[in-house]
Amino acid sequence: MAAIAEAQQKAPAARRAIFALMLEDPERVLDESFEALAARSGASVPTIMRACRDLGFAGLREFKLALAQEMAVGGSPLHRRVQLQDTTEQVAHKITRGAAGTIAGLSSQFDPKVLDAAAHAIAHATRIDALAAGATSNFMAADLHARLFRLGLVSNAWVDFHSQLLAAATQGPGGVIVAISHVGGMPLLLEAVAVARAQGATVIALTQPGTKLAANADIVLGLKVPEDAVMHVGTEAYLAHLTAIEVLTVLIAKVIGEPAVYRLQSVREVLQRHGIDTHDHPLLNWQVPHG
Repeated sequence: MAAIAEAQQKAPAARRAIFALMLEDPERVLDESFEALAARSGASVPTIMRACRDLGFAGLREFKLALAQEMAVGGSPLHRRVQLQDTTEQVAHKITRGAAGTIAGLSSQFDPKVLDAAAHAIAHATRIDALAAGATSNFMAADLHARLFRLGLVSNAWVDFHSQLLAAATQGPGGVIVAISHVGGMPLLLEAVAVARAQGATVIALTQPGTKLAANADIVLGLKVPEDAVMHVGTEAYLAHLTAIEVLTVLIAKVIGEPAVYRLQSVREVLQRHGIDTHDHPLLNWQVPHG
């Protein structure tokens, strides 16, 4: 924020207006696109880029990450946007706006070539093992397994380290390991990944760019989100990973083609007729009749 204030003093008029908006409402800037910030400031998108470069950043995304980290460090211990004096309405608004901004910013981080490589590797795999470390990542692994299973793929989700090692040791060429960890530095997970790679399996990592997990993967779905003030893996990281899994699942289904569509429709039909999704299940009465 000090750098923005200093840059504002010596910048041309168009960039001064941009810096003024950054200082006035940094939270809103975090959620905005290039186009939205340009429209509010009366400047062009290239001018927004020049303003970011004035501050020492390659672009708006890099600037936003630095701004979010500064707000997290200097903000409330409750949440990087929420203060103790905020009303219930303000709390709900700030958190939902932050979540929406995170999701909206993901499209610029997705590399189509990487997504295609991951989708094709999974779609043609002899077996897919989802490995995770941590409560949030464990849920992601289970969710990915459920999606792949419905597509007719041979998949598993392992959260216990002993089981992860067994899965890794029984992998081979043609198999895929999907390792999920936002932190990306858990030694036990890295050990299982090393074993799987030694067996010839392809390792896909869902993590942040630059982590140890990313360095030891064949295909990296690297997503960067602002640091959370409370949890090591906060809500925005959770939403980012869940969105990545959704995108990846749809791409896998596209690679498989009509058989995937038919299978998904069949599973839905069976659940509607016989499973928990039915709307005409009989009501039970466990009372013992009198007389």
